[in-house]
Amino acid sequence: MSQLKNVEARILQCLQNKFLARYVSLPNQNKIWTVTVSPEQKDRTPLVMVHGFGGGVGLWILNMDSLSARRTLHTFDLLGFGRSSRPTFPRDPEGAEDEFVTSIETWRESMGIPTMILLGHSLGGFLATSYSIKYPERVKHLILVDPWGFPLRPTDPSEIRAPPTWVKAVASVLGRSNPLAVLRVAGPWGPGLVQRFRPDFKRKFADFFEDDTISEYIYHCNAQNPSGETAFKAMMESFGWARRPMLERIHLIRKDVPITMIYGANTWIDTSTGKKVKMQRPDSYVRDLEIEGASHHVYADQPHIFNAVVEEICNSVD
Repeated sequence: MSQLKNVEARILQCLQNKFLARYVSLPNQNKIWTVTVSPEQKDRTPLVMVHGFGGGVGLWILNMDSLSARRTLHTFDLLGFGRSSRPTFPRDPEGAEDEFVTSIETWRESMGIPTMILLGHSLGGFLATSYSIKYPERVKHLILVDPWGFPLRPTDPSEIRAPPTWVKAVASVLGRSNPLAVLRVAGPWGPGLVQRFRPDFKRKFADFFEDDTISEYIYHCNAQNPSGETAFKAMMESFGWARRPMLERIHLIRKDVPITMIYGANTWIDTSTGKKVKMQRPDSYVRDLEIEGASHHVYADQPHIFNAVVEEICNSVD
């Protein structure tokens, strides 16, 4: 954990705006690692960003200053990931999902945030949607960035979009163990393995880091007890699909919660989901858009365009 702390400190040093990094204790003794940028901005609805599978607060470094220019921005490591507590999750999909959602709500209460603009990427998008079903009065606008776990798994194999090589590599390990077990087994070679499987990450963050800081960060985020991974494995059918697909439940979100879905034009995630959500919510605000030149990690592939789009949404709230 100390190595993760050190590499994250290097990342957060890049922030220009004032920030506060600390643990937020939940009533059940778990702790959520939280970074708040521009805490002095009190007049506008805060933006809360939820990272994806295997990620952490540091991966938002290309977005944090820009998106906190006029409002407070909160980011946190999901329970079971990054620097947050690593509890034992329920082994059933509903129980695991509920544990995540409850932890987000108790975190919000502990933070004293009455309402928020809630943004989730990938797995974070799935959990942000689940949260919005349960606590719609807390969400002023739901922003879903390349969300995982929405479509029903196609019965016809020809309808399945081919995932990138690294997804296939992770999926091949899944039958035997947790998704990122190979990283933990690799020990000191782990950061090099991240670099080999995901050389694109170094390119994405090249404006900030010329070295392997981001590969090291991803490795140390995932080198610990795989509590969040185990929960993710309980929730998924196979790497690309959820056991409880969100498309079957999205209509349960209250009609007055606006939703914007942002996809990378080159993503492996099924982008037709946005159109299907619109059909499911005919009386609600649903907007979907694709960002050219971006894949699954839209926020890092095209940070300037992504930040501008998110800022425009936030400004529409207040």
